[in-house]
Amino acid sequence: MSNRLAFAAGDYVVYPSHGVGKVVGIEKQTIAGIELEMYVVKFDSERLILRVPIDKAPRSGMRKLSSREKIQSALDTLKTRIRPRRNVMWSRRAQEYEAKINSGDPVAIAEVVRELHRKDDSEQSYSERQMYRAALERLAREVAAIERVDETEATRRLESVLLEAA
Repeated sequence: MSNRLAFAAGDYVVYPSHGVGKVVGIEKQTIAGIELEMYVVKFDSERLILRVPIDKAPRSGMRKLSSREKIQSALDTLKTRIRPRRNVMWSRRAQEYEAKINSGDPVAIAEVVRELHRKDDSEQSYSERQMYRAALERLAREVAAIERVDETEATRRLESVLLEAA
């Protein structure tokens, strides 16, 4: 294949709307008479295989795993105090949270985790718990891939940072 490839088979990548996946191969496909080279990215957590045209990967937001410094910045975000947001309806906040989760930015995702974290789940609505879980899982998957631990251990580490900050 060509030297212009940003990712190779075996690389872990982050696709903004799906989180951490693994490049399992690079293949050529002919679509509408045009031959395209594509990254084949597998997302185990969602049982999803995504084919991303190599030329479109940078515009799609597909990126390498974050640096340790970026993850440390996300962990620092989890430790900061949140400022209460009064008079903002849940539907509006939910849209903002969803956008942050789908941005693929670990610091933005950490903000969602921090803002939705509660010691006692009974204080949260079902949709708040769902969004919290989605953000926590997305962040934990990237931490797990960087730290080479399983997702359960990464989640435990993130939750311990949240509890220390509380």
